[in-house]
Amino acid sequence: MTGPQTARRKRANGVESRQRILDATVEIAGERGYDGTSIAAVSAKCGLPASSIYWHFKDKDDLIAAVIERSFESWLGAVELPGDDAGTPLERVTMMAANVARSLVAAPDFLRLGLMLALERRPTEPRGRTVFLQVRETAHRRIAEIVATLFPDLAEDVVDTLTTYAVAGADGLFVHREVKGDSVDLVALFELHARFVHDAAVRMAARAER
Repeated sequence: MTGPQTARRKRANGVESRQRILDATVEIAGERGYDGTSIAAVSAKCGLPASSIYWHFKDKDDLIAAVIERSFESWLGAVELPGDDAGTPLERVTMMAANVARSLVAAPDFLRLGLMLALERRPTEPRGRTVFLQVRETAHRRIAEIVATLFPDLAEDVVDTLTTYAVAGADGLFVHREVKGDSVDLVALFELHARFVHDAAVRMAARAER
């Protein structure tokens, strides 16, 4: 009995340690950016020795990539179109946009860190930047599927254009809140953005039927 119980305890401690490390990295990276984040700083913040951090993560870049992946998984869960019983297509899209905005307010590290890395150009591309671009492509496909579901008459290139516009607009609103602070109502702005995207899709679908 002791063997399996000890193994389970070690696994649980390992999971808890990993979460502590990631939480500390989020705080430090949010304050200091990618270059200002170090294993030593994360160790001091989470109270675990550097050896424990290196047991979970190969290096700082691996650690930053893990932060982006963890936050992205949480964010992606919000990119889910409510069912038909939730109302009209516009109401459903607006509801989804509000959920996405709330997830970004609650856990902004995915987009904050990712955009920092995406806008930088380095001789060697950090793994975190690669991961961010990959997960953004996943998000793009998810949103494109939603657009195509609501507007099946739209051509594939039109769906891609609308999706690109929707994602770029969301980026801009997020950056605006990062600059201006908590006084910006990100939920209300995302709802407004969703209405604009929906209206554009309606007009494009009407043209496609002619």
